[in-house]
Amino acid sequence: MKYAYFFLLIAGSAYLQSCLAECKNPDGQKLTVPAIYPDYTGTVFPANISAPNFIIQEDGERFQTEIGYDNHIKIRLVKNSPQVQIPLKDWDGLLSNARGKTIFFRITILKNGKWTRYADIENRVADSSIDEYLAYRLIYPGYELWNGMGIYQRQLSSYKETAIVENKSLGDKQCLNCHTFSKNSPETMMLHIRGKSGGTIIYRDKNLKKTDTKRPEFKNAGAYASWHPSGRYIAFSLNDVKQLFHIEGKKNIEVFDLASDLAVYDVENNTMITDRSLSGNQYLETFPNWSPDGKTLYYCRANEYVAGEPLDSIRYDLYKISFNPDSLTFGSPVCIYPASRQNKSVSFPRISPDGHYLMFTVSDYGNFSVWHPESDLCLLNLSSKEMRLMDEVNSNETESFHTWSSDGKWFVFSSKRLDGLWARPYFACFDSETGKAGKPFLLPQKDPLFYDTFTKTYNLPELITSPVTIGKDIISAFFR
Repeated sequence: MKYAYFFLLIAGSAYLQSCLAECKNPDGQKLTVPAIYPDYTGTVFPANISAPNFIIQEDGERFQTEIGYDNHIKIRLVKNSPQVQIPLKDWDGLLSNARGKTIFFRITILKNGKWTRYADIENRVADSSIDEYLAYRLIYPGYELWNGMGIYQRQLSSYKETAIVENKSLGDKQCLNCHTFSKNSPETMMLHIRGKSGGTIIYRDKNLKKTDTKRPEFKNAGAYASWHPSGRYIAFSLNDVKQLFHIEGKKNIEVFDLASDLAVYDVENNTMITDRSLSGNQYLETFPNWSPDGKTLYYCRANEYVAGEPLDSIRYDLYKISFNPDSLTFGSPVCIYPASRQNKSVSFPRISPDGHYLMFTVSDYGNFSVWHPESDLCLLNLSSKEMRLMDEVNSNETESFHTWSSDGKWFVFSSKRLDGLWARPYFACFDSETGKAGKPFLLPQKDPLFYDTFTKTYNLPELITSPVTIGKDIISAFFR
């Protein structure tokens, strides 16, 4: 008898454990979706993005997460913890089968002995993939510890991050910045290294060289850059950059130019050309960006800086100028958005690969929008001339530097929406027919609480089609 009792006890315990393990038939339903962090709800995922791990922000003793599409549950995770970490292999399989479909995160929570199922969280998997890698600079947000920085790349289909180059490999007091690629390809790229023995590293046609963009005929060295689609020319802004630190308020740092001009560097001939309409003391020109056909250069322009002038009175308008790559001559500047008339200022114009749209940031003044909480992304339809704020992606915090994917179906931008201090990379799909973007989502991490403890900011996120493999060669070129 006691053996039968023992057997029943084991069987009952096993049944109880089975009930606790998962819940197919909940005791109750909620019509609302559960809160999760990061916010991976109502968005569109590329068909090759890494698993968007998250925390369930609802009280409970046990948590079940089912992931699938249509009537198919492909992944089921049951844990005592609200932390949801999706196995990459299972997630990749789901993405492969759910291209172009809506997927669900179905969450059921055990609390006080009862399972409650929430309304499904729905997202969509796109038919298209995003460029496989993201390159960015990691730096402490206040720049006080600027010697602890590097340029890194992240494979977007996994969580693998590798260093392209870190300044600790370059000796004492070197600053890495402004990595720039031609048409999203690491086969044509450049970056600046500031400090003793610094210079501009240029990689093209499998050749690597270091050059000095500070020329006798110009007052300043090259700063912000854009590759001509031919790969032969680089448009540079030549800036005299200054910084001020505020002792209070939300704007910790003010970055501004005492002077800036535009010039075009010929990579083959190691020469720099400009035009009097793009250089001189009358205006501040900065942030160049070539059109896909290489015949137009877009940039930002403000009136010259006058000593003692309040920084919040400096405002940049959006300009374009024609360029003949055969004769290396320019046309006349044309203002396409007089932002200053609306007491606004433009930064970072980036044209879509199809040449139809120009995305840029708009802030109250100045040109370094990363320190302006009011900075928003703006979109100009170059055919219809319609311009609008991108309300579908903007937040109450800083939206700043952005780049398009190689096919123009995605873009990445840096945003401080999580806490107002650290910039993180967000992605959004883009429909070129409607000119509308999808809801942005944060770069997924293996640990969903990663951003709560990571103390560096993501700077200049650039989408690239394959990894940079010349990190060691960059270091050698620097010392050479």
